[in-house]
Amino acid sequence: MQTNRRNFIRLAGLAGAGLAGSNLMKSCTSETFQRTSGQGFNMCGYAAPELETVRIGFIGLGNRGPGAVERMSHIEGVEIKALCDLHPERIDVAKKRIENTSHEPESYSGGEEEWKKLCDREDIDLVYICTPWNMHAPMAVYAMNREKHVCVEVPAAVTIDECWELVETSERTRKHCMMLENCCYGFFELLTLNMARQGFFGDIIHGEGAYIHDLREMNFSNAYYQDMWRLKANQRKGNLYPTHGLGPIAQIMDINRGDRMDYMVSVSSDDFMMHKIAEERASTDDFYTPFAGKTYNGNMNTSTIRTIRGRTIMIQHDVTSPRPYSRIHLLSGTKGFASKYPGPPRISSGHEWVSEEEFKLIEEKYRPKIITRVGELAKEVGGHGGMDFIMDWRNIDCLRNGLALDQDVYDAALWSSIVPLSEWSVANRSNSIDVPDFTRGAWKNNQQVDISLEKGGTTRVLMQEDPVIA
Repeated sequence: MQTNRRNFIRLAGLAGAGLAGSNLMKSCTSETFQRTSGQGFNMCGYAAPELETVRIGFIGLGNRGPGAVERMSHIEGVEIKALCDLHPERIDVAKKRIENTSHEPESYSGGEEEWKKLCDREDIDLVYICTPWNMHAPMAVYAMNREKHVCVEVPAAVTIDECWELVETSERTRKHCMMLENCCYGFFELLTLNMARQGFFGDIIHGEGAYIHDLREMNFSNAYYQDMWRLKANQRKGNLYPTHGLGPIAQIMDINRGDRMDYMVSVSSDDFMMHKIAEERASTDDFYTPFAGKTYNGNMNTSTIRTIRGRTIMIQHDVTSPRPYSRIHLLSGTKGFASKYPGPPRISSGHEWVSEEEFKLIEEKYRPKIITRVGELAKEVGGHGGMDFIMDWRNIDCLRNGLALDQDVYDAALWSSIVPLSEWSVANRSNSIDVPDFTRGAWKNNQQVDISLEKGGTTRVLMQEDPVIA
Protein backbone atom coordinates (compact mmCIF):
# COMPACT_ATOMS: atom_id res chain seq x y z
CA MET A 1 0.00 0.00 0.00
CA GLN A 2 2.82 2.37 0.91
CA THR A 3 4.64 1.71 -2.35
CA ASN A 4 1.50 2.33 -4.42
CA ARG A 5 0.86 5.55 -2.52
CA ARG A 6 4.37 6.76 -3.19
CA ASN A 7 4.10 6.03 -6.90
CA PHE A 8 0.74 7.82 -7.04
CA ILE A 9 2.12 10.84 -5.22
CA ARG A 10 5.09 11.01 -7.57
CA LEU A 11 2.96 10.97 -10.69
CA ALA A 12 0.28 13.28 -9.35
CA GLY A 13 2.86 15.71 -8.07
CA LEU A 14 4.69 15.89 -11.35
CA ALA A 15 1.51 16.50 -13.29
CA GLY A 16 0.25 19.05 -10.78
CA ALA A 17 3.49 20.98 -10.92
CA GLY A 18 3.31 21.14 -14.70
CA LEU A 19 6.56 19.21 -15.03
CA ALA A 20 5.46 16.10 -16.87
CA GLY A 21 5.62 17.74 -20.29
CA SER A 22 8.75 19.76 -19.66
CA ASN A 23 11.83 19.35 -21.84
CA LEU A 24 13.85 19.30 -18.65
CA MET A 25 11.89 16.71 -16.71
CA LYS A 26 9.86 13.75 -17.88
CA SER A 27 7.45 12.11 -15.46
CA CYS A 28 8.93 9.37 -13.29
CA THR A 29 6.77 6.34 -14.02
CA SER A 30 6.93 3.27 -11.83
CA GLU A 31 8.83 1.52 -14.62
CA THR A 32 11.50 4.13 -15.23
CA PHE A 33 11.88 5.35 -11.67
CA GLN A 34 13.04 2.17 -9.97
CA ARG A 35 14.22 -0.67 -12.18
CA THR A 36 15.07 -3.96 -10.54
CA SER A 37 15.91 -6.12 -13.52
CA GLY A 38 17.58 -5.97 -16.86
CA GLN A 39 21.05 -4.94 -15.72
CA GLY A 40 23.69 -5.49 -18.33
CA PHE A 41 27.42 -5.55 -17.76
CA ASN A 42 28.42 -4.00 -14.41
CA MET A 43 30.45 -0.89 -15.27
CA CYS A 44 31.64 -0.31 -11.69
CA GLY A 45 35.29 -1.33 -11.68
CA TYR A 46 35.26 -1.94 -15.41
CA ALA A 47 38.64 -1.47 -17.09
CA ALA A 48 38.36 -0.89 -20.83
CA PRO A 49 41.18 -2.07 -23.11
CA GLU A 50 44.14 0.27 -22.73
CA LEU A 51 44.71 3.01 -25.28
CA GLU A 52 48.30 4.05 -26.00
CA THR A 53 46.96 7.27 -27.49
CA VAL A 54 43.61 8.75 -26.46
CA ARG A 55 42.10 10.56 -29.44
CA ILE A 56 39.64 13.21 -28.27
CA GLY A 57 36.83 15.24 -29.80
CA PHE A 58 35.42 18.23 -27.89
CA ILE A 59 31.81 19.42 -28.15
CA GLY A 60 31.01 22.86 -26.73
CA LEU A 61 33.60 25.61 -26.51
CA GLY A 62 31.70 28.42 -24.82
CA ASN A 63 32.82 28.45 -21.17
CA ARG A 64 34.37 25.22 -19.89
CA GLY A 65 35.47 23.80 -23.24
CA PRO A 66 38.49 25.94 -24.18
CA GLY A 67 40.20 25.33 -20.83
CA ALA A 68 39.66 21.59 -21.19
CA VAL A 69 41.19 21.64 -24.68
CA GLU A 70 44.28 23.40 -23.39
CA ARG A 71 44.64 21.18 -20.34
CA MET A 72 44.56 18.07 -22.49
CA SER A 73 47.39 19.46 -24.60
CA HIS A 74 49.64 19.14 -21.53
CA ILE A 75 49.03 15.39 -21.14
CA GLU A 76 51.14 12.69 -22.75
CA GLY A 77 49.38 10.27 -25.05
CA VAL A 78 46.59 12.65 -26.06
CA GLU A 79 45.68 13.63 -29.60
CA ILE A 80 43.08 16.36 -30.01
CA LYS A 81 41.31 15.36 -33.21
CA ALA A 82 38.21 17.56 -33.48
CA LEU A 83 36.50 20.63 -32.02
CA CYS A 84 32.80 21.43 -32.35
CA ASP A 85 30.71 24.47 -31.49
CA LEU A 86 27.76 26.31 -32.97
CA HIS A 87 29.95 29.40 -33.28
CA PRO A 88 33.10 29.05 -35.42
CA GLU A 89 34.81 31.93 -33.61
CA ARG A 90 34.80 29.87 -30.41
CA ILE A 91 36.64 27.10 -32.21
CA ASP A 92 39.20 29.67 -33.33
CA VAL A 93 39.70 30.76 -29.71
CA ALA A 94 40.26 27.15 -28.59
CA LYS A 95 42.70 26.52 -31.44
CA LYS A 96 44.61 29.65 -30.46
CA ARG A 97 45.25 28.17 -27.02
CA ILE A 98 46.99 25.12 -28.50
CA GLU A 99 48.64 26.72 -31.53
CA ASN A 100 52.17 26.01 -30.26
CA THR A 101 51.49 22.30 -29.84
CA SER A 102 51.41 19.33 -32.19
CA HIS A 103 47.61 19.20 -32.18
CA GLU A 104 45.77 20.10 -35.40
CA PRO A 105 42.08 19.39 -34.77
CA GLU A 106 39.40 19.59 -37.45
CA SER A 107 36.49 21.99 -36.96
CA TYR A 108 32.78 21.25 -36.85
CA SER A 109 30.39 24.19 -36.86
CA GLY A 110 27.54 25.83 -38.72
CA GLY A 111 24.70 23.48 -37.78
CA GLU A 112 22.92 22.21 -34.70
CA GLU A 113 23.81 18.58 -35.44
CA GLU A 114 27.44 18.99 -36.49
CA TRP A 115 28.37 17.33 -33.21
CA LYS A 116 27.01 14.05 -34.54
CA LYS A 117 29.56 14.14 -37.35
CA LEU A 118 32.30 14.43 -34.74
CA CYS A 119 30.90 11.43 -32.85
CA ASP A 120 30.64 9.43 -36.08
CA ARG A 121 34.36 9.66 -36.76
CA GLU A 122 36.24 6.39 -36.45
CA ASP A 123 39.46 8.02 -35.25
CA ILE A 124 38.09 9.31 -31.93
CA ASP A 125 38.19 7.34 -28.67
CA LEU A 126 36.78 9.90 -26.23
CA VAL A 127 34.10 12.56 -26.64
CA TYR A 128 34.39 15.44 -24.15
CA ILE A 129 31.08 17.30 -23.72
CA CYS A 130 30.86 20.89 -22.39
CA THR A 131 27.47 22.01 -23.69
CA PRO A 132 24.33 23.30 -21.89
CA TRP A 133 22.79 20.87 -19.41
CA ASN A 134 19.87 19.69 -21.53
CA MET A 135 22.26 18.42 -24.23
CA HIS A 136 24.54 16.41 -21.95
CA ALA A 137 22.65 13.10 -21.88
CA PRO A 138 21.54 13.04 -25.56
CA MET A 139 25.12 13.71 -26.70
CA ALA A 140 26.62 11.20 -24.28
CA VAL A 141 24.20 8.46 -25.36
CA TYR A 142 24.82 9.14 -29.04
CA ALA A 143 28.60 9.07 -28.53
CA MET A 144 28.52 5.78 -26.61
CA ASN A 145 26.35 4.26 -29.31
CA ARG A 146 29.10 5.27 -31.74
CA GLU A 147 31.59 3.28 -29.62
CA LYS A 148 33.16 6.26 -27.88
CA HIS A 149 34.01 6.74 -24.23
CA VAL A 150 32.44 9.89 -22.82
CA CYS A 151 33.42 12.61 -20.38
CA VAL A 152 30.44 14.90 -19.80
CA GLU A 153 30.11 18.06 -17.76
CA VAL A 154 27.82 18.25 -14.74
CA PRO A 155 25.03 17.36 -14.36
CA ALA A 156 25.23 14.40 -16.72
CA ALA A 157 21.43 14.26 -17.05
CA VAL A 158 18.40 16.36 -16.10
CA THR A 159 15.64 13.72 -15.92
CA ILE A 160 15.33 10.30 -14.32
CA ASP A 161 14.70 8.76 -17.74
CA GLU A 162 17.95 10.27 -19.01
CA CYS A 163 19.82 8.89 -15.99
CA TRP A 164 18.59 5.38 -16.78
CA GLU A 165 19.39 5.83 -20.47
CA LEU A 166 22.98 6.70 -19.62
CA VAL A 167 23.28 3.64 -17.40
CA GLU A 168 21.74 1.23 -19.87
CA THR A 169 23.74 2.57 -22.81
CA SER A 170 27.05 2.39 -20.93
CA GLU A 171 26.31 -1.17 -19.80
CA ARG A 172 25.32 -2.28 -23.28
CA THR A 173 28.21 -0.65 -25.13
CA ARG A 174 30.80 -1.14 -22.37
CA LYS A 175 31.91 2.44 -22.86
CA HIS A 176 32.80 4.68 -19.97
CA CYS A 177 30.47 7.57 -19.15
CA MET A 178 32.37 9.72 -16.67
CA MET A 179 30.80 12.89 -15.32
CA LEU A 180 33.39 15.65 -15.05
CA GLU A 181 32.92 16.30 -11.34
CA ASN A 182 36.12 18.24 -10.85
CA CYS A 183 35.49 18.94 -7.15
CA CYS A 184 36.27 15.29 -6.40
CA TYR A 185 39.84 16.24 -7.32
CA GLY A 186 40.19 19.26 -5.04
CA PHE A 187 43.29 19.02 -2.86
CA PHE A 188 41.42 18.95 0.46
CA GLU A 189 38.71 16.68 -0.94
CA LEU A 190 41.34 14.15 -2.03
CA LEU A 191 43.09 14.49 1.32
CA THR A 192 39.91 13.76 3.28
CA LEU A 193 39.07 10.86 0.97
CA ASN A 194 42.42 9.27 1.74
CA MET A 195 42.02 10.03 5.44
CA ALA A 196 38.65 8.30 5.41
CA ARG A 197 40.16 5.30 3.61
CA GLN A 198 42.84 5.10 6.32
CA GLY A 199 40.28 5.26 9.14
CA PHE A 200 41.07 8.74 10.49
CA PHE A 201 37.40 9.69 10.83
CA GLY A 202 36.23 6.29 12.07
CA ASP A 203 32.74 5.50 10.83
CA ILE A 204 31.39 8.39 8.75
CA ILE A 205 28.11 9.57 10.26
CA HIS A 206 27.20 12.69 8.32
CA GLY A 207 28.43 14.79 5.42
CA GLU A 208 27.55 18.18 3.98
CA GLY A 209 28.20 19.78 0.63
CA ALA A 210 26.90 22.73 -1.35
CA TYR A 211 27.06 24.92 -4.38
CA ILE A 212 26.78 28.45 -3.03
CA HIS A 213 27.98 30.82 -5.73
CA ASP A 214 26.49 34.20 -6.63
CA LEU A 215 25.80 33.87 -10.37
CA ARG A 216 23.25 36.65 -10.77
CA GLU A 217 25.32 38.72 -13.17
CA MET A 218 26.25 35.73 -15.34
CA ASN A 219 22.69 34.39 -15.33
CA PHE A 220 21.36 37.71 -16.63
CA SER A 221 24.22 38.38 -19.04
CA ASN A 222 23.09 38.21 -22.66
CA ALA A 223 26.59 37.13 -23.72
CA TYR A 224 27.69 34.50 -21.19
CA TYR A 225 25.30 31.51 -21.44
CA GLN A 226 24.19 30.54 -24.94
CA ASP A 227 20.56 31.61 -25.53
CA MET A 228 20.25 32.41 -21.80
CA TRP A 229 19.99 28.69 -21.09
CA ARG A 230 21.02 28.87 -17.44
CA LEU A 231 18.52 31.60 -16.59
CA LYS A 232 15.82 29.47 -18.22
CA ALA A 233 16.99 26.45 -16.23
CA ASN A 234 16.64 28.47 -13.04
CA GLN A 235 12.89 28.54 -13.58
CA ARG A 236 12.89 25.00 -12.19
CA LYS A 237 12.38 24.63 -8.43
CA GLY A 238 14.84 22.41 -6.59
CA ASN A 239 18.52 21.64 -6.08
CA LEU A 240 19.61 22.34 -9.63
CA TYR A 241 23.37 21.86 -9.29
CA PRO A 242 24.10 19.32 -6.54
CA THR A 243 27.10 17.39 -7.76
CA HIS A 244 29.96 19.71 -6.73
CA GLY A 245 29.10 19.32 -3.07
CA LEU A 246 27.68 15.81 -3.28
CA GLY A 247 30.35 14.04 -5.34
CA PRO A 248 33.24 14.17 -2.84
CA ILE A 249 30.95 13.22 0.07
CA ALA A 250 29.47 10.31 -1.89
CA GLN A 251 32.93 8.95 -2.67
CA ILE A 252 34.00 9.22 0.97
CA MET A 253 30.84 7.36 2.05
CA ASP A 254 31.38 4.65 -0.61
CA ILE A 255 27.97 5.36 -2.14
CA ASN A 256 27.30 2.75 -4.87
CA ARG A 257 30.19 0.75 -3.34
CA GLY A 258 28.99 -0.62 -0.03
CA ASP A 259 26.22 1.86 0.71
CA ARG A 260 23.52 3.54 -1.33
CA MET A 261 21.10 6.43 -1.02
CA ASP A 262 17.71 5.36 0.33
CA TYR A 263 15.44 8.42 0.27
CA MET A 264 15.63 12.20 0.34
CA VAL A 265 13.66 15.33 1.15
CA SER A 266 14.14 18.80 -0.31
CA VAL A 267 12.89 22.24 0.74
CA SER A 268 13.32 25.59 -0.99
CA SER A 269 12.87 29.15 0.14
CA ASP A 270 10.89 31.55 -1.98
CA ASP A 271 12.68 33.57 -4.62
CA PHE A 272 13.41 37.00 -3.14
CA MET A 273 15.85 38.11 -5.86
CA MET A 274 15.54 36.79 -9.40
CA HIS A 275 12.02 37.89 -10.40
CA LYS A 276 12.81 41.42 -9.19
CA ILE A 277 16.01 41.54 -11.25
CA ALA A 278 14.13 40.30 -14.32
CA GLU A 279 11.44 42.96 -13.92
CA GLU A 280 13.96 45.75 -13.33
CA ARG A 281 15.95 44.82 -16.42
CA ALA A 282 12.85 44.41 -18.57
CA SER A 283 11.75 47.94 -17.63
CA THR A 284 14.79 49.39 -19.43
CA ASP A 285 15.73 46.67 -21.94
CA ASP A 286 13.23 44.78 -24.12
CA PHE A 287 15.66 41.85 -24.36
CA TYR A 288 14.60 40.84 -20.83
CA THR A 289 10.85 41.15 -21.40
CA PRO A 290 10.41 37.34 -21.88
CA PHE A 291 11.99 36.78 -18.46
CA ALA A 292 9.79 39.23 -16.56
CA GLY A 293 6.73 37.76 -14.91
CA LYS A 294 8.36 34.33 -14.64
CA THR A 295 8.81 32.43 -11.39
CA TYR A 296 12.31 31.38 -10.44
CA ASN A 297 13.95 28.81 -8.21
CA GLY A 298 14.03 29.63 -4.52
CA ASN A 299 17.22 31.37 -3.48
CA MET A 300 18.16 28.59 -1.06
CA ASN A 301 17.45 24.90 -1.42
CA THR A 302 18.38 22.35 1.23
CA SER A 303 18.18 18.65 0.40
CA THR A 304 18.75 15.90 2.95
CA ILE A 305 19.51 12.28 2.04
CA ARG A 306 19.52 9.17 4.21
CA THR A 307 21.53 6.12 3.19
CA ILE A 308 20.76 2.44 3.66
CA ARG A 309 23.49 2.27 6.32
CA GLY A 310 21.81 5.07 8.29
CA ARG A 311 24.10 7.96 7.41
CA THR A 312 22.91 11.40 6.35
CA ILE A 313 23.98 13.92 3.71
CA MET A 314 22.91 17.56 3.48
CA ILE A 315 23.31 19.37 0.15
CA GLN A 316 22.54 23.08 -0.40
CA HIS A 317 22.11 25.17 -3.53
CA ASP A 318 22.14 28.97 -3.74
CA VAL A 319 23.32 30.82 -6.84
CA THR A 320 21.20 33.96 -6.46
CA SER A 321 22.10 35.49 -3.09
CA PRO A 322 25.00 37.80 -2.18
CA ARG A 323 26.99 35.20 -0.25
CA PRO A 324 30.66 34.16 -0.27
CA TYR A 325 31.45 31.08 -2.34
CA SER A 326 31.16 27.76 -0.52
CA ARG A 327 30.96 24.04 -1.21
CA ILE A 328 30.98 23.35 2.57
CA HIS A 329 32.64 19.89 2.33
CA LEU A 330 32.00 18.81 5.91
CA LEU A 331 32.59 15.33 7.32
CA SER A 332 31.56 14.07 10.72
CA GLY A 333 32.73 10.65 11.93
CA THR A 334 33.02 8.67 15.13
CA LYS A 335 36.69 9.64 15.49
CA GLY A 336 37.16 12.89 13.61
CA PHE A 337 35.72 15.89 11.81
CA ALA A 338 36.74 18.04 8.84
CA SER A 339 35.41 21.18 7.18
CA LYS A 340 36.67 23.19 4.21
CA TYR A 341 34.45 26.30 4.13
CA PRO A 342 34.68 28.96 5.38
CA GLY A 343 38.42 28.59 5.00
CA PRO A 344 40.99 27.67 5.86
CA PRO A 345 40.30 23.92 5.77
CA ARG A 346 40.21 22.51 9.29
CA ILE A 347 40.40 19.13 10.99
CA SER A 348 39.39 18.02 14.47
CA SER A 349 39.66 14.83 16.47
CA GLY A 350 38.00 16.24 19.58
CA HIS A 351 36.37 19.44 20.85
CA GLU A 352 38.86 21.79 19.17
CA TRP A 353 40.52 22.23 15.81
CA VAL A 354 44.01 20.83 15.51
CA SER A 355 46.76 23.43 15.45
CA GLU A 356 48.33 24.62 12.22
CA GLU A 357 51.40 22.53 12.99
CA GLU A 358 49.28 19.41 13.63
CA PHE A 359 47.32 20.06 10.45
CA LYS A 360 50.53 20.10 8.41
CA LEU A 361 51.62 16.81 9.96
CA ILE A 362 48.27 15.20 9.17
CA GLU A 363 48.38 16.60 5.64
CA GLU A 364 51.85 15.16 5.12
CA LYS A 365 50.90 11.76 6.53
CA TYR A 366 47.71 11.36 4.50
CA ARG A 367 48.67 13.20 1.30
CA PRO A 368 47.39 11.04 -1.61
CA LYS A 369 49.93 9.80 -4.09
CA ILE A 370 48.04 11.51 -6.90
CA ILE A 371 48.78 14.88 -5.27
CA THR A 372 52.44 13.97 -4.85
CA ARG A 373 52.56 12.85 -8.47
CA VAL A 374 50.89 15.77 -10.27
CA GLY A 375 49.71 18.29 -7.66
CA GLU A 376 52.30 21.01 -8.23
CA LEU A 377 52.20 20.59 -12.01
CA ALA A 378 48.43 20.83 -11.85
CA LYS A 379 48.65 24.18 -10.09
CA GLU A 380 50.94 25.42 -12.84
CA VAL A 381 48.70 24.26 -15.68
CA GLY A 382 45.63 25.61 -13.91
CA GLY A 383 41.90 25.06 -13.88
CA HIS A 384 40.19 25.89 -10.56
CA GLY A 385 43.50 25.84 -8.74
CA GLY A 386 44.63 22.63 -10.43
CA MET A 387 41.78 20.26 -9.67
CA ASP A 388 40.52 20.38 -13.27
CA PHE A 389 43.89 19.24 -14.52
CA ILE A 390 44.18 16.47 -11.91
CA MET A 391 40.80 15.19 -13.10
CA ASP A 392 41.78 15.24 -16.77
CA TRP A 393 45.20 13.72 -16.14
CA ARG A 394 43.70 10.94 -14.02
CA ASN A 395 41.11 10.06 -16.67
CA ILE A 396 43.69 9.88 -19.43
CA ASP A 397 46.10 7.88 -17.27
CA CYS A 398 43.35 5.35 -16.51
CA LEU A 399 42.39 5.02 -20.17
CA ARG A 400 46.02 4.62 -21.24
CA ASN A 401 46.73 2.00 -18.57
CA GLY A 402 43.48 0.08 -18.93
CA LEU A 403 42.21 0.98 -15.46
CA ALA A 404 38.72 1.63 -14.10
CA LEU A 405 37.80 5.31 -13.85
CA ASP A 406 37.23 6.93 -10.46
CA GLN A 407 33.67 7.88 -11.41
CA ASP A 408 31.46 5.52 -13.39
CA VAL A 409 28.08 5.87 -15.05
CA TYR A 410 26.24 4.91 -11.85
CA ASP A 411 27.81 7.87 -10.07
CA ALA A 412 26.93 10.14 -12.98
CA ALA A 413 23.30 9.00 -12.91
CA LEU A 414 22.88 9.00 -9.14
CA TRP A 415 24.46 12.37 -8.42
CA SER A 416 22.56 13.95 -11.33
CA SER A 417 19.25 12.40 -10.25
CA ILE A 418 19.15 14.69 -7.22
CA VAL A 419 18.01 17.48 -9.56
CA PRO A 420 14.64 15.97 -10.60
CA LEU A 421 14.17 14.20 -7.25
CA SER A 422 14.57 17.46 -5.36
CA GLU A 423 12.22 19.15 -7.81
CA TRP A 424 9.53 16.60 -7.05
CA SER A 425 10.02 16.90 -3.27
CA VAL A 426 9.85 20.72 -3.36
CA ALA A 427 6.66 20.55 -5.43
CA ASN A 428 5.13 18.16 -2.89
CA ARG A 429 5.61 20.03 0.39
CA SER A 430 9.03 18.41 0.95
CA ASN A 431 7.69 14.88 1.17
CA SER A 432 10.32 12.17 0.98
CA ILE A 433 11.06 10.42 -2.30
CA ASP A 434 12.94 7.17 -2.82
CA VAL A 435 16.27 7.43 -4.63
CA PRO A 436 16.70 4.98 -7.53
CA ASP A 437 19.34 2.29 -7.21
CA PHE A 438 21.03 2.64 -10.57
CA THR A 439 23.35 -0.30 -9.74
CA ARG A 440 20.32 -2.60 -9.28
CA GLY A 441 21.81 -4.15 -6.17
CA ALA A 442 25.43 -4.32 -7.32
CA TRP A 443 26.35 -1.65 -4.73
CA LYS A 444 26.53 -4.44 -2.14
CA ASN A 445 29.63 -5.93 -3.76
CA ASN A 446 31.15 -3.05 -5.75
CA GLN A 447 34.62 -2.04 -4.58
CA GLN A 448 35.86 1.33 -3.30
CA VAL A 449 37.29 3.99 -5.59
CA ASP A 450 41.04 3.32 -5.70
CA ILE A 451 43.17 6.46 -5.53
CA SER A 452 46.36 4.73 -4.40
CA LEU A 453 48.09 4.86 -7.80
CA GLU A 454 49.39 1.35 -7.11
CA LYS A 455 48.59 0.86 -10.78
CA GLY A 456 48.95 3.54 -13.40
CA GLY A 457 50.35 6.97 -12.71
CA THR A 458 52.74 6.62 -15.63
CA THR A 459 51.42 9.37 -17.91
CA ARG A 460 53.74 12.35 -18.13
CA VAL A 461 52.72 15.99 -17.89
CA LEU A 462 53.97 17.98 -20.86
CA MET A 463 55.03 21.50 -19.96
CA GLN A 464 55.80 24.07 -22.63
CA GLU A 465 58.42 26.75 -22.12
CA ASP A 466 55.78 29.46 -22.00
CA PRO A 467 52.43 27.70 -21.52
CA VAL A 468 49.19 29.61 -21.67
CA ILE A 469 47.63 28.95 -18.28
CA ALA A 470 43.88 28.25 -18.17
